[in-house]
Amino acid sequence: MTIASEPWEPLEPSEPLEPALSVRQVLTLERVLAGEPEVVAGAGQLDRPVRWVHVAEAPDVGVMLSGGEMVLTTGVLLAGDEDKQAEYIRSLHRAEAAAVVLGLGRAFPAPPEVMRRAAERCGLPMVVLHRPFPFAELTEEVQSRLVRRKFAAVSLSEAVRTALTGLITAGAPLQRLLDEVASHSACPVVVTNLAHRVLATAGERSAVDDVLRDWERIARQAGGSEGDGWIRAELGGRGERWGQIMLCGHRGDTATGRLLAERAAEALVLHRMLGGNSAHSWEEQSAQSLLTDLVSGVVPARQLLPRARAAGLPVNRRTFVPLVVRDCEPTQLERVLRMLGLPGIAAELADGATAVLLSLARDQDAAVLAANFAARVRSETGAEQTVVAAADARCGWDDVPAGLREAQHVAEAVADSSAALDLPAVVRLKDVHLRGLIRLLRDDPQVQSFAERELDGLLCAADNDMLAVLRTYLATGRNKSRTAQLHHVSRPALYRRLEAIQTRLGVDLDDFEQAASVHIALLAHDAQQA
Repeated sequence: MTIASEPWEPLEPSEPLEPALSVRQVLTLERVLAGEPEVVAGAGQLDRPVRWVHVAEAPDVGVMLSGGEMVLTTGVLLAGDEDKQAEYIRSLHRAEAAAVVLGLGRAFPAPPEVMRRAAERCGLPMVVLHRPFPFAELTEEVQSRLVRRKFAAVSLSEAVRTALTGLITAGAPLQRLLDEVASHSACPVVVTNLAHRVLATAGERSAVDDVLRDWERIARQAGGSEGDGWIRAELGGRGERWGQIMLCGHRGDTATGRLLAERAAEALVLHRMLGGNSAHSWEEQSAQSLLTDLVSGVVPARQLLPRARAAGLPVNRRTFVPLVVRDCEPTQLERVLRMLGLPGIAAELADGATAVLLSLARDQDAAVLAANFAARVRSETGAEQTVVAAADARCGWDDVPAGLREAQHVAEAVADSSAALDLPAVVRLKDVHLRGLIRLLRDDPQVQSFAERELDGLLCAADNDMLAVLRTYLATGRNKSRTAQLHHVSRPALYRRLEAIQTRLGVDLDDFEQAASVHIALLAHDAQQA
């Protein structure tokens, strides 16, 4: 494995990752509730994070803060001086304190109006405690919780990093990494490119589908601020950004979610570099997963519709053209799609076959565009014998899986046909005649029984040479001279073999109906073996 010589530089997180308690959470602690807290100003800012708790009576406490502190005070040095009271609040605001908590009784029997108004103007949460309360207890409670949360955050960070690094080292695919992230975040995980098209997802299938159904709205807001558990992290390095990973509806605190997203982003960038992958290859994997699921029929087409829409395939009021091209790379076919300006996706299925699904406007001529596509494929590949198998256009998404399977059957029938050179550039089911029909019916138990029954005399003998002679004889229209020539035997020798074949099968190959029956059985047998 070759690794790029340039050092990898992970993206810097936009904000600190250590978890914190919010002012609102602090106020719900049992020890705080014993002091009968009342929010008298800044009620709309209670979700501010509390990084630390600081007990201070000095009027100029602001110069000693670094931001995020909840300041506890009795106000003994502020009583009787309204200017000091107002300046005290302003200094906390300038220092970006999280909140100020004033214990009533010692200096102020009631919330001081000057401080309350100043806090309201600054948007600084101000809380008063109506009952005497030992500040040491509050400090101890909050500090211990913050330390525990910070330790838990570090432990989680290391656990996630260790798990993801282990998967990368073991050569795990992208999907396995995302599944691991989803198990830690307990919410859907989505990876997109810069155009906000979905490349991969993980998480509970029903929850992921709910996200993808609304993906157009979510994508439009992708550059917005985080909220309601929607947490993003950029994918890229060395000044290049090529995508993002998103936690969708994370129910834990935002800081923990951001930590998970950042760790996941680091792992995905490393996975891409070590695997020699690119964002484009992730797009190929996304298309392959979608088309494979469509062809297999394991997942109902209706459930795959959100994935197709999120992947950027137009699906509303469209005509779908299923195609299968053999011996042609998906990247070549995608390049042809871009050249012709045709919306669609392409992905390799199996055995050298690549599926292409075109999504056309209802007023476009599907047959003409499919022919243009086939002509351009031949031009780009330089292979005049390249055949594009197609099914009839589908107007409904639910009919797409059957169309893809039909195109796949046609492509397989063409691959088995000795007359492929005489076929049109775009081959349909009607062009492969009996061979195409047999391909479609090959898994039918009755067809299988028919093939075994008709060929029993040869199959039991396991004489592949006799099967080959029979196959050539029937494919050449029962031309004995041509068959003898192709098998490099004399005509008398061929006659003896044909007599032996007829004896074992109990048929007369000179009889058209019996020969046709054996020919159909042989086609079915070959289709089943393929």
